[in-house]
Amino acid sequence: MSYLPWILQRQMNYGTIFLKWPVWRKKMSEPKRLHPIAVLLNIIKSIKELVFPFLLVVVLPGKNDGIPGWIQPLVIGIIVLLLIVNAFIQWLRFTYRIEDGEFRIESGVIVRKKRYIKFDRIHSIDISEGIIQRIFRLVKVNIETAGGTQADAVLSAIRKSEAVQLNALIIEEKNKKTNNSLEGDFSEAGIKGNGEVEKATSVFKQTLPQLFIMAATSGAIGVFLSGGIAFISQFDEIIPFERIFKDYEEFIGMGTIILTVLAILGLLVVYVLATLSMVIRYAFFTVVKTDEEIVISRGLLEKRRLTIPIHKVQGIRIMENLVRKPLGLATVYLEYAGGSVEDKESLSIMLFPLIKRKHLHGKIQEILPVYQTAMEMTPLPKRAYSRYVFRKGIYIIPIIGAMVWFFRPWGFLSLLLIPFALVWAYLQYRDAGWSIEGNLLLLCSRFLSKETLIMQRNRIQSITYKKSWFQKRKELATISASIKSGVGSQVGMVVDVEEKDCQTIKSWFLPKKAVDSQ
Repeated sequence: MSYLPWILQRQMNYGTIFLKWPVWRKKMSEPKRLHPIAVLLNIIKSIKELVFPFLLVVVLPGKNDGIPGWIQPLVIGIIVLLLIVNAFIQWLRFTYRIEDGEFRIESGVIVRKKRYIKFDRIHSIDISEGIIQRIFRLVKVNIETAGGTQADAVLSAIRKSEAVQLNALIIEEKNKKTNNSLEGDFSEAGIKGNGEVEKATSVFKQTLPQLFIMAATSGAIGVFLSGGIAFISQFDEIIPFERIFKDYEEFIGMGTIILTVLAILGLLVVYVLATLSMVIRYAFFTVVKTDEEIVISRGLLEKRRLTIPIHKVQGIRIMENLVRKPLGLATVYLEYAGGSVEDKESLSIMLFPLIKRKHLHGKIQEILPVYQTAMEMTPLPKRAYSRYVFRKGIYIIPIIGAMVWFFRPWGFLSLLLIPFALVWAYLQYRDAGWSIEGNLLLLCSRFLSKETLIMQRNRIQSITYKKSWFQKRKELATISASIKSGVGSQVGMVVDVEEKDCQTIKSWFLPKKAVDSQ
């Protein structure tokens, strides 16, 4: 039995939607408010935006002598009251409806704002469930338009059944303007004209063991640790670090072995927490494909459902870090012309969190056959390796010199950076390459992780190549290609390619135009 995302399963349970369609259409044309729990969500959002000013008021009492002690509680009470009143008025003044082929929103506490979104501009409706929404059986809906840099409409708390109705109505009205049949209208929403759910095929599921391997090899510990340090540093004037350290001076004096063990245990705890956080975030990760869309569902505490129109996919990016590549594992991202600045995940869409390299070819064929490729790369010429070594030496040699000069004799240990630099340069040289296969261009490079960018010719915005004086001596050049991704561009670049190969790539991209080096 093929998996269907919960939103499609929900549609199957609402068999009466088509019997009562005129009634629901009339309801959706009337101004509607969000669920009252949106007041709480507005308060939480305001607190997040004012968290540091609020903490300064709360945790720094008595800084100014002569100010009565009751002033601080009064200020806190006024702030909380204003947040509650503002959140309630925002909810009261926010209405939405469907009318005349448009999704209409009216909002604003003081200044009344009216926004009309034409259906032919809407290209995706993303549905998610935060912890609060799940408690009350609600969902959050983001409506995005083509070319938008952020979600054009956000319904923070509506019922699941209403989200289904809204999605179906928008699709029906949108396609009515293009004179499509009812069956065609509903097929885009996952529903056929006779009320049946359109066939949706599950093409990928991340199993729990795979999810743990993905989280454990993701490098999330660095992000988790830096985030924790950044958060604690905000309170360096509040937390009595000196008194804490003074109380434990005798304990610290017990020796470096205990401190080393404690540091290792601390890092282990952070590593476990970072791994668990990623497992919770990407639990039940499933990719479902319909005729027109790719639907990605994931999340344990916060459920998320991303809908990506296939025609908006600009390319595929394959990442292999230092741990995963020897194990034959990779992570695959979709480069997608859409997303919101406020929603970072929508700008970098993970298609396969962890997949075996040998299975990648078949999975891409199932979900996006136009990007199917054997991934055979044209390597760099042997004379390019010395250029990679030279670039590493520019950075490493001054560091070694400074370490030896200022930290003698321990500074001589920095000489170990030399073999590290040579290995790093070799890995970058070995993994760099390019390939043209029909209508596809593949550019492969490495900084720390190996990155392969697969692009269709008609999706490429520009291709350029340049050469420095040093490259010119060896008849080498740097080739780069850019595609639209999120609100900006994704650039693939390979350094020290054969100059004639750069000409070949540019001629492939511009077959009828003269190709001049830049």
